[in-house]
Amino acid sequence: MHALRRIGALIWKELLAILKDPRSRFTVFGPPILQTLIFGYAATYDLNRVSYAVHDQDNSGASRQFLSELDGSGVFRRVATLHEQGRIQSLIDTRRALLVIQIGPDFERRLLGGQTADVQVIADGRNSNTAGTALNYIVTITERFNERWRQTHGDAPPPARIVPRAWYNPSIETRWFMIPGLIGMLTLVQMVILTAMSVAREREQGTFDQLLVTPFRPAEIMVGKSVPSILIGLVQTTLVLCVALFWFGIPFQGSYWTFYLGVLVFLVAAVGVGLMISSVAATMQQALLGSFLTIMPFALLSGLSTPIANMPREVQWITLVNPLRYAISIVHRVFLEGAPLEVIASDLWPLSLIALISLSVAAWMFRNRLT
Repeated sequence: MHALRRIGALIWKELLAILKDPRSRFTVFGPPILQTLIFGYAATYDLNRVSYAVHDQDNSGASRQFLSELDGSGVFRRVATLHEQGRIQSLIDTRRALLVIQIGPDFERRLLGGQTADVQVIADGRNSNTAGTALNYIVTITERFNERWRQTHGDAPPPARIVPRAWYNPSIETRWFMIPGLIGMLTLVQMVILTAMSVAREREQGTFDQLLVTPFRPAEIMVGKSVPSILIGLVQTTLVLCVALFWFGIPFQGSYWTFYLGVLVFLVAAVGVGLMISSVAATMQQALLGSFLTIMPFALLSGLSTPIANMPREVQWITLVNPLRYAISIVHRVFLEGAPLEVIASDLWPLSLIALISLSVAAWMFRNRLT
């Protein structure tokens, strides 16, 4: 009973130290909301406005019909109509146009003759992701043009037709993938830094030595440092979840109990990592540097920006010890798929193991540092 009272007093002290300062309050609660809004609008692979130029050497009804498909798509915006090839390079070099469409002088004649008519697409490959996405749009529009050409010229439609359908994200919007993943990403950043800085701050202020002469045991100190960060992490998760649901309108398909269970296990793992950093950092500067050195590999190997399946096999093995990998998978599956607890168990048990190991190592390092 006395131990619980001591731990409760330490938790209350930590919460007051974090929340009594207006700057600390904004640092804890402001960035998750702002970053979610920024990422929701800016961090997207969707293209809503593609600037392109046209060099139509045919100027026929067929070429105008093809270009009307682009102009009427709502995605492509024509910035120039060229009459000579010499201007193509300047448009690409100055980034005025992402794509340049070149149509040969015999485009319509070849189509009417049942032959293949090539359309050359010159793309600015300096941004490979954007260029690749834009080229995929061109392929889709070309397929639509081919189908309409066959129908209007009396040819039979193709025997097989692809009808795409995207599960869990019908509109193929990047923010449906990105924003739920930010729940894990932003929480990791805040938890690791907050936990790592808590002990380092007391060392610099000289209050940590006073804590050592109190009746607190090392395990009680560790619990007192962990619980406030976990509580704040749950609040931050709820804030990002509300932005996703009510601002961006992303539908939540799963169970909130399952969702928060996965988040809670992840928070324990993140706090364990932060405590390991705090046990070896003597100053706040060292704690901050150690946090960033830990967060960056976790973020790059999480699968949020780059699919894990595309990584080299050796790197894929390294991701198995990354708690953020499992957290993002759990959040996506519960949020978008509505996956129940038994489905996410394959991600939940490795995350629980990482949480157990990180806390155990942190406790061992903490105890050795205090004794």
